[in-house]
Amino acid sequence: MFRSAPELLRNNDTEHDYRQDSDLYYLTGLDEPQSVLVLSGVHPDHRSILFVRPRNPDREIWDGARVGVDEAPQRFGVDIAWSIEELGAKLPDFLQNAQRLIVRLGSQPAHDNAIFRALEEVRGRARRQGYVWPTELIDPTVVIDEMRMIKEPCEVELLRQASRITCEGHLRAMKACKPGMHEYELEAILSHAYRSRGAARHSFLPIVGSGPNATTLHYVHNNRVIQDGDLVLVDSGAEYELYAADVTRTFPANGKFTPAQRRIYEIVLAAQQATIAATRPGVTIDELHKKTCEVLIDGLVDCGLLAGDRAEILETGSYKRFYPHRTSHWLGMDVHDVGRYYLKPGEQRALGAGMCFTIEPGLYIPVTGDLAREEYRGIGVRIEDDVLVTDSGFEVLTSDVPKSVAEVEAACSG
Repeated sequence: MFRSAPELLRNNDTEHDYRQDSDLYYLTGLDEPQSVLVLSGVHPDHRSILFVRPRNPDREIWDGARVGVDEAPQRFGVDIAWSIEELGAKLPDFLQNAQRLIVRLGSQPAHDNAIFRALEEVRGRARRQGYVWPTELIDPTVVIDEMRMIKEPCEVELLRQASRITCEGHLRAMKACKPGMHEYELEAILSHAYRSRGAARHSFLPIVGSGPNATTLHYVHNNRVIQDGDLVLVDSGAEYELYAADVTRTFPANGKFTPAQRRIYEIVLAAQQATIAATRPGVTIDELHKKTCEVLIDGLVDCGLLAGDRAEILETGSYKRFYPHRTSHWLGMDVHDVGRYYLKPGEQRALGAGMCFTIEPGLYIPVTGDLAREEYRGIGVRIEDDVLVTDSGFEVLTSDVPKSVAEVEAACSG
């Protein structure tokens, strides 16, 4: 049983942008609120049932056309559809004689209460008429997350399109950036690029951090004036048909890296390239993270930001003062997509063909304190690409955005 995402009020009667629940959209393609999908293995007549909003001419004047009950079966490939208003009355019919109910509880109390009422009704029928009722409640993530982990060919195409749109936005931002602009002007360029190519929205709040703001991992205010000599870190992605891209590029606002900026940038780039090259079926996210850390540590030692033996630094974690986050996360319908990184405690999950994830090393040198030499302070660099695991290795979905020093400087020069 899968339900739609709730509509959320921004204030008074004004709503936030509606974004469908990923699991419901994955199974149906339905992008409307107030919807529930029921899948039954025991009902004598119907195996797949959608509860949707009924047509309502008065409301459709305000909110737009609805699919409606009559069109839903053909549009979404289900056996039958009913009005969402009938969920309470109809649901017990699909629960009786079922021993297990697969449903997510806890995030929408009103929906949870409807399920509990239906269970109570079925228990009553069981006492009176001898029906079986669900005695096991199972979280659907144990099934649906595993399905979503491995991307079907049609999903890969959607990810590629999200990536193409995202790459175009990043390239436009690189070309347009110049000292004196506000960070939000680059954000607007990204938004225009995404929407003009058919993306519904950003896949997450965009990060446009210039100068010292690039050292804040999730900086989203985007309101500083970009200064001559700044590095600009842009972390942004487009969402296309509810599939996400996630790309980070760091570039000089005036088109030319300083020697210190270039040195830090090339350490991060070397780490990313080595980690991408190590990607193949059978390796784990932890192994790739270790590869990233090893290259970053060698670079930090070489430029005097750390001292000591690589193995000791890796063991103690002293590098985390400059690299506090992980290298990768799953990517798909959600920018931090579903799926376990460990199958059980101590057993890392191996990569397999069809999995998609990010590779995003970074270095962030604090502006203040005594952790770094003066010329490196306030430098923040992150480079991120989206990588699909293939049968023989990998495909970088977001390779169209420049990232070598020469390519970045050329792009920033227009």
